[in-house]
Amino acid sequence: MADDPFEEVDKLLQLGDSAGAFDFLAHRYSETKDYRALFEARLMRKRLDLGLPAYQLRELSALPQEVQSTYGEAVTAAAREVGNLFLADGEIVNAWPYLRATGDLDRVAEAIESVEPDDHCDAIIQIAFQEGVHPRKGLELILKKYGIYQALSALGMAPVEKDREKCIGLLARDIHREILQRIGNVIEAREGFRPDASSIVELIPNRDWLFGDYDSYVDTSHLVSILQYSPEASDPELLRLFVDLCEYGKHLSMQFRVQGQPPFEDVYADYGHYARALLRENVEAHLDHFRRKLAESDPERVGTLPAQLLVKLLARLALYPQALSVALAHFPDASANELNCPPAMELCQMSQDFAAMKKLARERGDLLGYTAASLPEHSKREI
Repeated sequence: MADDPFEEVDKLLQLGDSAGAFDFLAHRYSETKDYRALFEARLMRKRLDLGLPAYQLRELSALPQEVQSTYGEAVTAAAREVGNLFLADGEIVNAWPYLRATGDLDRVAEAIESVEPDDHCDAIIQIAFQEGVHPRKGLELILKKYGIYQALSALGMAPVEKDREKCIGLLARDIHREILQRIGNVIEAREGFRPDASSIVELIPNRDWLFGDYDSYVDTSHLVSILQYSPEASDPELLRLFVDLCEYGKHLSMQFRVQGQPPFEDVYADYGHYARALLRENVEAHLDHFRRKLAESDPERVGTLPAQLLVKLLARLALYPQALSVALAHFPDASANELNCPPAMELCQMSQDFAAMKKLARERGDLLGYTAASLPEHSKREI
């Protein structure tokens, strides 16, 4: 490396070798790990190549039309280069603005996967969880650094979509693991050995003494909070874990019983029925549970929530005609943004009941929906 970089730049420029000057700058900035300066040097060289001023401070859209695309590609290439260099040095936070701009989110997520919680990981949590790059890992860092309460709060407040079920599973497994560990400790202390069990229900038989009036093995609010996510689960392993948690809850004394929100007032029993139905275990019995809740509900107090729950469950089980029947009986005119389950028109499509769809569309004055419902019949005639 030159002793005086300014003299080296002067020498190259005096020789008319501007390309060499920028090669020198790029090499120097790479060696000194001044990657932000490297980014600017790459773009400055490209501006000169395109006949633009060296200091181009305008937005890309303000550049001449004929160079916008070429310059834009150079910006992307330079950002990707610099972002990857930061990542190679373990500087995820510094890499993020560049790779976010290039859309290389998977590269950032891959780097975040190996991060462990420490005093400096809050910025990583922001990128991973709040920015949605790697929500499951971000939530894992929150859990490890701040505990289950903060992790549950974060999941409840953030509109997590990517890897949502993995996030739910992470917290459910943590709570389940804690209960297993604590029950195992109590059994070992009393019986002199620790049972080898992977489920809570394996530990309960013939041990009524585990559940006295004041015996609980996890904060009840944490348990109830995670159970509220069980209707979103689809992974059988996770559903079985939720069933296990519900069975644990059902053994707790009244001291730890919680009144839930309709249609899950009896938290442990109701969520247990829902999870078992999704597991296809004695489906009709569990559906009957929610049919009874609907029949016994007071619409003036709870509105159509029990009906929506039943429709959503029936749709999850691909029992579309039954779901449509409930929807038509309880909220035939509700739109999708008013519901947390498929609306009647969508269920008509799912159940292939185009006659009902035509009727409903006509009653609503929905000419477009009526046309869509009429197309299958028209297509059959053409064939």
